[in-house]
Amino acid sequence: MKGIILAGGTGSRLFPLTKVTNKHLLPVYNAPMIYYPLWTLVNSGIQQILVVTGGRNAGDFLRLLSNGKEFGLKHLNYTYQEGEGGIADALRLAENFAEGEKICVVLGDNILQGSIKQAAEDFERQPKGAHILLKEVANPERFGVPVFEGDRIVRIEEKPSRPASRFAVTGVYFYDATVFEKANQLKPSGRGELEITDVNNAYLQEGTLTYSVLEGWWTDAGTFESLRSAANLVAETLAKK
Repeated sequence: MKGIILAGGTGSRLFPLTKVTNKHLLPVYNAPMIYYPLWTLVNSGIQQILVVTGGRNAGDFLRLLSNGKEFGLKHLNYTYQEGEGGIADALRLAENFAEGEKICVVLGDNILQGSIKQAAEDFERQPKGAHILLKEVANPERFGVPVFEGDRIVRIEEKPSRPASRFAVTGVYFYDATVFEKANQLKPSGRGELEITDVNNAYLQEGTLTYSVLEGWWTDAGTFESLRSAANLVAETLAKK
């Protein structure tokens, strides 16, 4: 399985912090934000990783991460997203890198306490389809929200004003090779972006999407409040160790 970190976008919600740097290079307590999704992938056993970035500061990723040696990698791959077309648009840039293999996609501002190794191993055994990780949160309206019938997800709603559940779809996704075909068939949403929620719903419609609930804490770091929360969670976890 190959890993993909999506670290593009303008980071407008964190302006002016992002006026002179990419959001994913901002510090989260004692490490740059981009370190956390890299650790997530490497600790799950994934060694072939692609970083998708963009904007005026894309070169800073190469200066910071180099070839990935600090993370135990032999090589780290990079590609560039022009403009801001959404998560699914950024994902499409990874098609050649994936080479038909299963992939694990992590959003560059997602920080989690637990491991995804078990989920990765389970997905390796899953014949086809996709697997998403859920987490119960206090503010699900900020995220993609699963709608349940019993224990079964029937659809996922993107940033609903009235969430149907208290669960958020975290920014960790496992996909088979058909993800690129699905992403290429998407139409822009009302926000003018290709939504990853539409990709997940496409898997739901064909009956091949599975899910599990993430253990430990999880947060994104895309707003001032969540960036502060992420730093506090990391600091508290390290203090306990």
